Amino acid sequence: MDALSTNDRKPHVIFIPFPGQSHIKAMLKLAELLHHKGLQITFVNTDFVHKRFLESGGPHCLDASPADFRFETIPDGISRGSLDDMATSRQKLIHSIENFLSTPFLDLITKLPIPPTCIISDGFMSVFTIDVAQKLGIPIMLYWTLAACGFMGFYQTMLLMEKGLVPLKDESYLTNGYLDTIIDWIPGMEGIRIKDFPSMVRTTDPNDQLLTFTTESTRRSHEVSHQIFHTFDELETSIVKALSAMYSHVYTIGPLQLLLDRIPENEKHTQVSNFNGYSLTKEEPECFQWLQSKEPNSVIYVNFGSSTVMSLEDLIEFGWGLAESNYPFLWIIRSNLVVGESAALPPELEEYIKEKKGFLASWCSQEKVLNHPSVGGFLTHCGWGSTIESLSAGVPMICWPFLADQMTDCRYICKEWEVGLEMGNGVKRKEVKRVIQELMGDDRMRNKAMEWKVKAHIATGPNGSSSLNVDSLVKEISKLL
Repeated sequence: MDALSTNDRKPHVIFIPFPGQSHIKAMLKLAELLHHKGLQITFVNTDFVHKRFLESGGPHCLDASPADFRFETIPDGISRGSLDDMATSRQKLIHSIENFLSTPFLDLITKLPIPPTCIISDGFMSVFTIDVAQKLGIPIMLYWTLAACGFMGFYQTMLLMEKGLVPLKDESYLTNGYLDTIIDWIPGMEGIRIKDFPSMVRTTDPNDQLLTFTTESTRRSHEVSHQIFHTFDELETSIVKALSAMYSHVYTIGPLQLLLDRIPENEKHTQVSNFNGYSLTKEEPECFQWLQSKEPNSVIYVNFGSSTVMSLEDLIEFGWGLAESNYPFLWIIRSNLVVGESAALPPELEEYIKEKKGFLASWCSQEKVLNHPSVGGFLTHCGWGSTIESLSAGVPMICWPFLADQMTDCRYICKEWEVGLEMGNGVKRKEVKRVIQELMGDDRMRNKAMEWKVKAHIATGPNGSSSLNVDSLVKEISKLL
């Protein structure tokens, strides 16, 4: 029996992520896990993302994947350098998703040597993947690489608009206390305020691109019966219960890295996790030697993710606040972190940082950093990938949300899970210093973070809720053969 006919008996799943770092990472991890469970995978990236992978991991980084874990690419209509400007990249990505990807995705699927059993689409690609699936008669599932609370925030934005609460009437509503209005009719989200919803609700434009894109994505979710979320039941019990009343099949399957960690080394057959930690950016390993020299729980780790941007003034204020906190810190500064300028610190600040035992890098293996015993706190933008990695490692957080569901994640980190402190919107060195010292000296919050770490490990252990949900997902896909 040849390889093709052997594979033909195995379920074949097409994965297509939203073309962003955290989405791709979470998608790859689920794909790797399902491959370990016996499914064959075709993982579809855009040309832009594929080139980034080859740049970060080397020109042959994907070559060693087995025959039944394939990478394919589709054109995205975006010029190579145009996404380096983070301020405009989101608009270009959304325009590409809405206007360019449908036809190449359909053409790719029809040309695959083995027909797909189903498509697992990023929820934010549903604006075209549902149409493609329906046209080809292929079952489709949506994977929301978010917290359940983050998804519900996006989903309920439709009702905020219907009730006339969003968009805002004018700019004054940003500062007159309106955003503190409590919304009391959302199941599982008692006490949430308008300011805790994804950031696109703060627009005054009814045709705002991000607002219309995200509401359309969540609206279309009702055309799909199977919804997957990167969370675990005990973390978001009430919202998962509410989602289970909305959809016929809900799978909570996180934290995925903890599930992957349970696979014995001799059973790991894919190359995915071995090339640069699922990263689109080349990582710098030198920081780990530095971390080794630090005391347990003494280091504050600072990383604002792959798409946050700030002013040079804010960057400098963060720098002085970190240095004056008198805690050693590992600070990740991307080359495109500052809007319209180089992310270069003044020489006197760089010198002061060195004296104060700070370490600067452009990118790192974040999960490895968070799990290092010297790391005692995480200053974060509250992206869900970073948040669930911090929860998995038992590390409390300082929250400085920037965009989208990060506002909702921040609310839950600080108020519901009690493992974080929120910084104000304005960045002042005294506030940065104060909140770092408060977090790093708070044993109660550190203990709470460790409790969530234990619960995450239980959820992903034998007979844990996430482990059982992954098995149910595999069975459901296998039934489609």
